[in-house]
Amino acid sequence: MATFKNEVLIRVYIVVFAVVLVAIAIFAKAVRISVVEGKHWREKIEDQYFQVRKVEAGRGNILAANGGLLATSLPFFELAFDPNSSGMSDQDFELNIDSLAYCLATYVDKSFTPEGMREYLISMRKDKKQYVPIMKQASYEEYEMISNFPLFRLGQFKGGFIAIPRFKRNNPYGMLASRTLGYNRENSRSIGLEGYFDADLAGEQGEQLMRRLTKDIWIPVNNFSKIDPVGGQDLLTTIDIDIQDVAEGSLHRAIKDNNAEYGVAVVMDVKTGAIRAMANLGRTKKGNIWETYNHAVGSSTEPGSTFKLASIMALLEDGKIDLNDSIDLEQGKTKFFDQEMMDASKHGLDSTSIRHAFEISSNVGIAKLVQAHYGEEKEAEEFIERLQQFNLDHRTGIEINGEVDPYIKEAYSAEDDWSGISLPWMAHGYELRMTPLQMLSFYNAVANGGKQMKPYLVSEFQEYGETIKRFPPKVVNKQIASSKTIKKAQSLLAGVVENGTAKKLKTEQYTFAGKTGTAQINYKRSNGKTTVGGYQSSFVGYFPAEEPLYSCIVVIYKPKNGRYYGSDVALPVFRSIADKIYALKPDLFEHFEEERYVDSKDLPKGSVGDKSDFMTLMKAMDIEFKKNKKSEFIVLDTDSTEVMAMLNRKVNMEKVPSVVGMGLRDAIYVLESLGLNVEVNGAGKVVNQSIRPGTMLRGQTVALRLN
Repeated sequence: MATFKNEVLIRVYIVVFAVVLVAIAIFAKAVRISVVEGKHWREKIEDQYFQVRKVEAGRGNILAANGGLLATSLPFFELAFDPNSSGMSDQDFELNIDSLAYCLATYVDKSFTPEGMREYLISMRKDKKQYVPIMKQASYEEYEMISNFPLFRLGQFKGGFIAIPRFKRNNPYGMLASRTLGYNRENSRSIGLEGYFDADLAGEQGEQLMRRLTKDIWIPVNNFSKIDPVGGQDLLTTIDIDIQDVAEGSLHRAIKDNNAEYGVAVVMDVKTGAIRAMANLGRTKKGNIWETYNHAVGSSTEPGSTFKLASIMALLEDGKIDLNDSIDLEQGKTKFFDQEMMDASKHGLDSTSIRHAFEISSNVGIAKLVQAHYGEEKEAEEFIERLQQFNLDHRTGIEINGEVDPYIKEAYSAEDDWSGISLPWMAHGYELRMTPLQMLSFYNAVANGGKQMKPYLVSEFQEYGETIKRFPPKVVNKQIASSKTIKKAQSLLAGVVENGTAKKLKTEQYTFAGKTGTAQINYKRSNGKTTVGGYQSSFVGYFPAEEPLYSCIVVIYKPKNGRYYGSDVALPVFRSIADKIYALKPDLFEHFEEERYVDSKDLPKGSVGDKSDFMTLMKAMDIEFKKNKKSEFIVLDTDSTEVMAMLNRKVNMEKVPSVVGMGLRDAIYVLESLGLNVEVNGAGKVVNQSIRPGTMLRGQTVALRLN
């Protein structure tokens, strides 16, 4: 019996001891968690609900050469309601919910009745919701209004009002130069100026202590741990808005009229290399004409006859020809080994001058010259070296990601598939590849007397309108060829317009020079014959011919309406662009008489506008007029004596006010209440506004600069 009792006691002791050990272990673990690991776990819990997170900075503007906005970041607010905010009392909620529901249903979301909105908000509070969307993209004016609604006016903590500042990128001119301006987007390859200068435009992000409401929604915790973001720098581009518009309009019509696949038009300042316009238009899958890709820098093709200038310049530079030398064109047909070469036009010429062969764009003539003088391996290497001397084997270095390399074969290189026909075909623009901008850079150097300038799109970095960094014009090659060669090249290009393939579109109003090009694409050579899959039409040149100001290239890819020659498809676009630039820049018409007369029968009738503007205009044109003292906005008409009369015109419309000297909030409120859009640069008080006070309201975007 005693033995049994002892066994029971032992078992009890063992159980008790085990329980005590477990209790000690639990206590020790609890102590360790609370004391030793407490900080770690508290931080981990806090990380789940509170974090110092990045705050987006306002992205810098992209400006046209005249300071006009091409791309800007417009501020807006994402507004929401936290009906279960920790600082909101039941009393405050119940006291304000009726009036809040009325305001939201009346001024924000009219799909609700006030009663329906009330029930919705109450249900959100009962369901413990912490984020109820109010407005995704609210303007500053809307933010000011909604923030003063009942309950919301108590603030974020007590009133549950959430306002998260955001920015959206806006291009005031719509799709103008869209591929050149580009974009910078998450999960997408950045392109254009937005991509290339992303670091400069982006600015510096700020920091803000935030609280997590839902999985993906964080809201600021008042102003704790706040580091203000620094806005990005502004880019002052070289783009002339007027010329860009002209280039895109002319190119659009050509693509439409010729049912082309895509087109390129680039206008460059001859002396500096500044890009004044870069238009790239192509067809979408639905057939619409749009800026789908930057072909000017990203599409490398066989240029065709526009390359003949480089071939002739190589021959001239090496002293192998004189432009008055004769060349047998064989009536426009010859053979190199087993491959037949033909001229595009049926000229029927045999012997003619090299100059004339170039003017009529003879493939046979130029190819025979190059083959005759560079046919051997060592001589072919000299030809390639001349092309390299002209910088035709280098990128331009334009400030846009995605520029492709030009391609020029090495002489007699097996790796480059050099063959017996390589040299004559290279001579007239085949078996090599270049982008439109690379070709334009070469022609621009010829227009500039041999000095090759780097094409560029950005001239300055600015902050609040002040220049902080300049990008001056850059010389790539001081002299691509001798002055003698350059002058002869210039005379050849002028001759193309006077006597050659561009003759039909020369004008008496101004002079221009250049070269047409018609290249076969998607072609196949077999058994001495060539099958063509389409054409590329081009024209590249400059104007005025004597003292060039602008160079321009036009490329139309795959025209399909029966026309494909460069003179028929690309040249008219060049002329259209040049015509309109001359109209925009009347100072180019130096040969016109300064004195211009206006016949009374041509006086305008019924024109409406500002009196001071009309007075300035008529004084400049020496037109007699009668003043009007009663009105600043008048109707212009002729009286019985053919003298201009200013008739009263009463107009009842709002005008853009002056907000200079105002604080930001007041300025934005005033402008947005008038239906104007506002973009802001800087902080403090307004020191400058982009639209002159007194300008008629048309829903414009006003840029404010603050000190």
